[in-house]
Amino acid sequence: MISSDELLRSARAGTGRVDPKPRRRLAIVTCMDTRINAFDLFGAGRGEVHVIQNAGGVINRDVIRSLAISQRVLGTIAVDVMMHTDCGMLGLDETELEGEIAASGGDVGPIGGFTDVREELHKGVERLRSARELTRRDRIRGLLYDVNTSVITTIVPI
Repeated sequence: MISSDELLRSARAGTGRVDPKPRRRLAIVTCMDTRINAFDLFGAGRGEVHVIQNAGGVINRDVIRSLAISQRVLGTIAVDVMMHTDCGMLGLDETELEGEIAASGGDVGPIGGFTDVREELHKGVERLRSARELTRRDRIRGLLYDVNTSVITTIVPI
């Protein structure tokens, strides 16, 4: 296991200043799964895209908040929502996990598990297309990444 101190020691220093506004004007919402490196998958370098990751790549209030800032403050005009095969959120027993978290005194709100990744991708894209917080809702699409083949397929076109 690598500790955060080891990661800090191995991090590159002196990479220079990069504009916070992504050059490609694209925001990517995807899962936090360790098999996904959105920058590599999209051939993007530092400073080119915003990447927002959470458990499952589920579109929730925090994702909409982040995208609103990405668009209104930092100039993005397009959103790619990319979910993936073999996701840990697929079939997750939310009731059990929510109960476990509540038993420890915590509350994270809805967990966001789902039973069909393609259906959840359609729902997420529709949530964004109807989110009035976003200034650009016309260039949102849904993608499915196959973790076994590394193929990305458009499921919900723009």
